[in-house]
Amino acid sequence: MGSELPLVTYSQLVRDLNALGLAPGQTVMLHASVRAVGWIVGGPDVILRALLDVLTPTGTLMMYVSWEEDIEDWYSWSEERRAAYRAECPPFDPATSRAHRSWSILTEYLRTWPGAQRSGNPGPSMAAVGARAGWLTADHPLQYGYGPGSPLAKLCACGGQVLLLGAPLDAITLLHYSEHMANVPNKRIVRYQAPLLQDGERVWVEIEEYDTGNGIVDWEGGDYFPAIAHAYLESGRGRTGRVGAADSYLFDAADLHAFAIEWMERTLGQGNKK
Repeated sequence: MGSELPLVTYSQLVRDLNALGLAPGQTVMLHASVRAVGWIVGGPDVILRALLDVLTPTGTLMMYVSWEEDIEDWYSWSEERRAAYRAECPPFDPATSRAHRSWSILTEYLRTWPGAQRSGNPGPSMAAVGARAGWLTADHPLQYGYGPGSPLAKLCACGGQVLLLGAPLDAITLLHYSEHMANVPNKRIVRYQAPLLQDGERVWVEIEEYDTGNGIVDWEGGDYFPAIAHAYLESGRGRTGRVGAADSYLFDAADLHAFAIEWMERTLGQGNKK
C-alpha cells in the first residue's frame, strides 16, 4: 500500500492545513480518508496530531464516530438477530464502545485520543478533543439526536468549521442537522432500539430520528448531500485546497447549514416542521 501512495509528512500536513485556512482556536468537525491523504509518515495518528497542533489547545477537533454495533436498521433485522441482540448485546458505553470505523479509521483514533470526550447518543455519537470537547458532547439528546441540542447544533452556534480531507461531499454529517431544521413536508422517520448503560444497568431504549440513511424524502436527483455541497461551492463560498494528496474543503458550519436549509426547502418542498 505504501509504495502506491504519495509520501506525506507531519510538516507538510501542517503547511497544507494552514494554507487551507485552519487556525488556532477554531472548532472543527473532521471527515477524512486517510488513504486519500497519502502514506503518512508515522501513521494515521500524525493527521490528528497535525490538526490538533494547528488548532492549538484553544481549539477543538470533533468527528462523527457513531457506534460499531450499527443498530439504526434494527427493524429491518430478522427476529432471530433481534432476539440475539436483546439477549446478549453489551450496552452502549460512551467510554468504551468502539467507533464505527467504516466512516474513517480516524474515528476510533480520535475516540481513544488522550482527553477525548464522547457524546451519549449511540447512533449520532460524536467524539471531540480540545477546549470545547466537553461542551460539544454533553447532554446529547437521545430523541432526534441530529437536531437542537446536538453537537451539530453546537458546532454552528460556536462558529465552527467543517473540514473534509479526501472525504466525499456526501459525507457532511452537519447536513443531517439541516434536514432536521428544514421546513419540508412528510419527512421520513425511523425508530430503533438501543441498549444503553443507565445507572450501571443495561436498558433498552426506543429512539426516534429522521431518516439519515435514505434521506428525509425522495429526490429525483438521488443523494442530495453532494448537490448541496457543490451548489455551496459554486456560490463562491467555502475554501478548497489539497492536504497531502487529498482534495480538501473547509466550510463555515453555520453558513453551510443556513444554505442547506434554504436549498432543501426550495428543492424538496414546503411544509410544516415536526
